[in-house]
This record gives sequence, C-alpha cells and structure tokens, in this order.
Amino acid sequence: MAKRIVVVVVLALALPAIALSATVKVRVEGKTRTLFAPTEVTVTANTALDALEQASILGEIYYHVTVTGFGPYVDQIGRYGGSASSGWVFKVDNASPPVGADKVTLKDGDRVLWYYADFGPSGGPPTLQLTASGANCYVAQAYNDNGKPAPVQNLVLHVGTRTTATAQIGKKTCVAAHRGLLVRATADGAIRSNALR
Repeated sequence: MAKRIVVVVVLALALPAIALSATVKVRVEGKTRTLFAPTEVTVTANTALDALEQASILGEIYYHVTVTGFGPYVDQIGRYGGSASSGWVFKVDNASPPVGADKVTLKDGDRVLWYYADFGPSGGPPTLQLTASGANCYVAQAYNDNGKPAPVQNLVLHVGTRTTATAQIGKKTCVAAHRGLLVRATADGAIRSNALR
C-alpha cells in the first residue's frame, strides 16, 4: 500500500510539469548564418530558454547563460558572445516578450526565434517571416520588437544559394520551380527569414 501511495504522489508531481510543456517551433539565427533549423524544428518546451536548450541538444550547438540580478541571460550561442551594443535575443511569435527567456511560458503552436542582433536607438533589427502562398509563391513579412509590421529595404527571395527575385513586404512573390531547394528571404539590416521548400 505504501508503494502505491509513493507512486501516486510521484505521478501527481510529474504530471503538471509534463502538462505545461508545449509543442513549438524553434530556430536559431547566428551572426553570419543559420545555426539551427532553417526550416524550423518542432520541440517540446516550457519556456523560450527551454526551447533553446532543446535546439542545443538536437543541433549540438553551444550556448552559455550568465545569471544576473534580473535572471538568466544568454550571453553566447555558437562562436559569438554579446558586447555593448550586440547580443542574443529572442522572439516568440514575432514579438520580443518584456520578460526573460526563463519566464516566457510557451503554448502549443508558438514559434521561438533566437538571433544575434546589433541594437540601435530604436531597438533591434526587424525579423523576417516567410510563408508559402501557392505553388512556388511566397509572402515575406518583417516584424519589429513589438511584433508589428516593419519596413525593410532590398527584400530578396533566395532559392538555394541563388538570389532569384526581388519582393515587397506582404506581397506574393513567385519563383521558378525549385524541387528540393530551400527558399528564404533577406533584406538590408534584417534578420533572415525561416526557410521553406
């Protein structure tokens, strides 16, 4: 009887932690290239920091956390650490949360993006998000730190390593058939988009 009570107590304590986990997409964009999951990978995570941990395990990428008075701070992913006006930040569903990565509770379907950014007077650079819009057609959006649409300059779609089409934010752009090659968007001063097939 005592063993059953112990098992029930252990399960009761473990189930809430499992129930809090969400199925989310994660991607890590480095200073000069994508470090993990250009097409976004699905992981189970409780927080944005946990999503980075899952990416680290799956992609075998190094990251370092410094504990500060405000909580844990990711000060390095891959080769590059932060500096006075540059460093590692994250967005959930295209917006920068007003709390630390360990405090953001994720929900099913969230998209977590970790990226290296240079900061200016108006904050960080816009991030690009690419969605499919029919056969060989795509729509690129740019988002500021608040998750609001942002303007960008020189938006381009790339198929594989080729630059193939100039595009406009929010407008459908079609490219030639590209079986098996990834398509992504870039723009001046923006964080490159996710990749799609």
